Amino acid sequence: MKVLAYLETLDGNLKKTAFEVITAAHTIAQSSGGSVVGIIIGGTADAATQASVYGLTDCLVANHALMAKQSTAAIAATIAQAMAQENADVVLLPATSTGKEIAPRLAVKLEAGLAPDATAIEVVGNDLVVTHPIYAGKARAKVKILTAKKVVTLRPNVFTAKKADAPTAFTTREFTPTLTESHFRATVESVARTTGKLDVAEADIIVSGGRGMKAPENFALIEDVAKAFGGAVGASRAVVDAGWRPHSEQVGQTGKTVSPTLYIACGISGAVQHLAGMSSSKFIVAINKDKDAPIFQIADYGIVGDVFEVLPKLTQKAKEVIGH
Repeated sequence: MKVLAYLETLDGNLKKTAFEVITAAHTIAQSSGGSVVGIIIGGTADAATQASVYGLTDCLVANHALMAKQSTAAIAATIAQAMAQENADVVLLPATSTGKEIAPRLAVKLEAGLAPDATAIEVVGNDLVVTHPIYAGKARAKVKILTAKKVVTLRPNVFTAKKADAPTAFTTREFTPTLTESHFRATVESVARTTGKLDVAEADIIVSGGRGMKAPENFALIEDVAKAFGGAVGASRAVVDAGWRPHSEQVGQTGKTVSPTLYIACGISGAVQHLAGMSSSKFIVAINKDKDAPIFQIADYGIVGDVFEVLPKLTQKAKEVIGH
């Protein structure tokens, strides 16, 4: 199978998810005797060279005079045209907010089957089999994509990016898609984000707070722990709905789905909606004064206690061990 890997960028650099997509693409190509080509849209050749460290040897750099308008419809059209030019069978995208918006558009254009939020991919014979969570994360389904073209989005932080064992020859090719104003009916005018903060969707360590934090000012304790661990701050839906924290930090079915190495849930009871967004974390630590809270059922480690007593001690210990 020939795999097209969509490499998402931020401020001119490849995002962490881009390297995960490359690793997953190589897994498919090696298992099927195929090859991998990357595509960067609206980026530069300098950004593409970052991918060579992870074994990518061929990359398209797509640019167009209209690209500055930032349209997901235009991105989908560009990827579809690249799929045709490269005669690729599979396109991989990260299951980020951008990837989730592009993937269904792309599937329609390619008349392709779509497997979203993949947590595992394998090649069985001539078929691509994808594992992904269903029923709000309570079960996992293995699906076989039967169409000739296949679209798969990858859950961030699940496919560990692997660097190449040795430097490889690297080629970038310019790709100019055919775009019209019809691809830019809805565009992004500006993007505002808090600088210096990790995105929970890509963070390796997340410290989240729920209603058990009692007041927005108490999230300073969460921020202290997150800073000590070098992680990101997350929040439950109830906290975001109350206006305590921004929606960009919400973890859950209606927020962001995360898969960090370490997830610390503070004062979070463990509603199904929240568990759907973080149950695939590698290690889960729950801090709650209610010993019967549902969060303890999926936690690897549990602390039954008052978060206001536990968090300062955890912060201090993290500073001693990690040195942040």
